[in-house]
Amino acid sequence: MNYSKLGSSGLDVSRVCLGTMTWGEQNSEAEGHEQIEYALDQGINFMDTAELYAVPTSAPTYGKTEEIIGSWFQKSKRRESVILASKVSGGGVPWVRNGAPLTGSSLKSALEASLKRLQTDYIDLYQLHWPNRDFPHFGQTFSGLIDFSKENPQEVIDNCLDILRALGDVVKEGKVKFIGLSDDTSWGIMKYKELAKEYSLPSMVSIQNEFSLLNRSDDPYVAETCVQENIAYMPWSPLGTGMLSGKYKDGIIPEGTRWATSIKVQDDVDNYRNCPQAHAAVDAYLGVAKKHSLDPTQMALAFCNQQNFVTSTIIGATSMAQLKSNISAFDLVLSDKILQDIDKVYRQYPMPF
Repeated sequence: MNYSKLGSSGLDVSRVCLGTMTWGEQNSEAEGHEQIEYALDQGINFMDTAELYAVPTSAPTYGKTEEIIGSWFQKSKRRESVILASKVSGGGVPWVRNGAPLTGSSLKSALEASLKRLQTDYIDLYQLHWPNRDFPHFGQTFSGLIDFSKENPQEVIDNCLDILRALGDVVKEGKVKFIGLSDDTSWGIMKYKELAKEYSLPSMVSIQNEFSLLNRSDDPYVAETCVQENIAYMPWSPLGTGMLSGKYKDGIIPEGTRWATSIKVQDDVDNYRNCPQAHAAVDAYLGVAKKHSLDPTQMALAFCNQQNFVTSTIIGATSMAQLKSNISAFDLVLSDKILQDIDKVYRQYPMPF
């Protein structure tokens, strides 16, 4: 296993970050524990979760994933073996703080609840799951979809400062080691850095955003910011919620998959990806994998790992076979010829959703 520095934190994290969001919905507690044990055996020391999980999100499964991790900590007594990342939700989810926007005060209470579920007294990396303002993620990446002029700039900045001050308090108390962002932009990164410097508060060390062969919208703009400002970049959904494996080819939604579960719990988070142009792009990438005798899932993961601005890629699996295959993908090095063929597809389908 290879390791990289987590931005300016000084932490050495594995190039593979174990995603956990299916635990508590698609995976049981025992299966979650099995995945942790296997990942640690492979040299993975980095694990990501969130108060909102399990996914697909629902009120009954809120916090379940953190509880599963907490029970493993209690059972194994191996808390120090893991660099643990978790996330505090923004506003808009009815069953999380009645859907209210995140504030400094609600962040502190959310952290206490997460620590209790996780059965630990600290979190290594505490991340803001998404901004309170409108932001170009979750299918909002096409131009013209967000009217940025509707925001009150001072209110946005005041809210960021309120949250950052609360993060400064919990860092000072030792409940959080480092802080990071999720689903944010270059402006978000730089505004938090500016506020941290001006008010002598902790600085963001990382960001995790959606990034895959199907969604490369962060490259080059967020990518440049991360490299120049020493911010760790962590792709989430590197398989496009499983699309790049080919399992949803021809519109088929197999039972037990994430999309099938999303439909069952009426969670529409994946709907924006289920469109003709995305399926056409997937077919083209499957063709590249077939041409070079590659597993398409492993090709997609290896592609993320080879991006020069990526620190650690967040993977997830619902079976041990998937987990083993996904982790082994990080031993794969894509040749220049493969990358050239991938680039041809990208130029044909630069933004399929």
